[in-house]
Amino acid sequence: MRSLSASQMLQIWEIGQTQHPLERALTLLAYALPEQSADALAKLSLGQRDTQLLTLRSHTFGPTMNGFAVCPQCGEQLEFALNVTDLYVAEPDGLATSDHELSVDDYRLRFRLPDSRDLAAAIAASSSDLGTARQILAQCCIQQVHHQDALIAAAALPADVLTQLAQRMADCDPQAELWLDLTCPACQHGWQVLFDIVSFFWAELTAQAKRLLQEVHALARSYGWREADILAMSAQRRQMYLDLVAP
Repeated sequence: MRSLSASQMLQIWEIGQTQHPLERALTLLAYALPEQSADALAKLSLGQRDTQLLTLRSHTFGPTMNGFAVCPQCGEQLEFALNVTDLYVAEPDGLATSDHELSVDDYRLRFRLPDSRDLAAAIAASSSDLGTARQILAQCCIQQVHHQDALIAAAALPADVLTQLAQRMADCDPQAELWLDLTCPACQHGWQVLFDIVSFFWAELTAQAKRLLQEVHALARSYGWREADILAMSAQRRQMYLDLVAP
């Protein structure tokens, strides 16, 4: 996997303006892994997807990630640094997928891990009801259910079995839900925040795209160069020209 070029970052940012975050994640991976089909990328489990995004982010912007949070206890603002390597919960396993099984009392389930399409379906079906969305997500991933050796529909599963299924999915794909432990230096309050690599990466990409547009504007106005030629320069060379035209 290579880092994103300046031109690619602008292209992705422009495409992503009208996309849902789930679509933005796949757009990022489509540029990073052009040898993979759109269908193959969409079939990545959420943890596999996020592993690839973490790697792409590291290649593009470096291993250090600067975070920000507000203490829910006293309102203190926290700034903290993360290293991408510390955010890998499990060893990356490429684009492989596999089926899993779960036995609960008299129920035997075969399921796969949720992917981007499953999450999109759950959100679209019930965006305002988290409980229903989770139920739909589970049912999307259930491939077969037996109850006392009889084949039954996934919709017939009781709530407690679905709860255990959700936990089993989380255990099988730990990278899909990454929690950070934070401690406030002012009041010593400790809490957890959910780290979303998609939104974090997109915020950084947006900031970089706007900087690139400003650089293109300044250099094109001063030298009459084409956008493609300016973006093809290294960041160091662009900055040297920008220093020359600065008032």
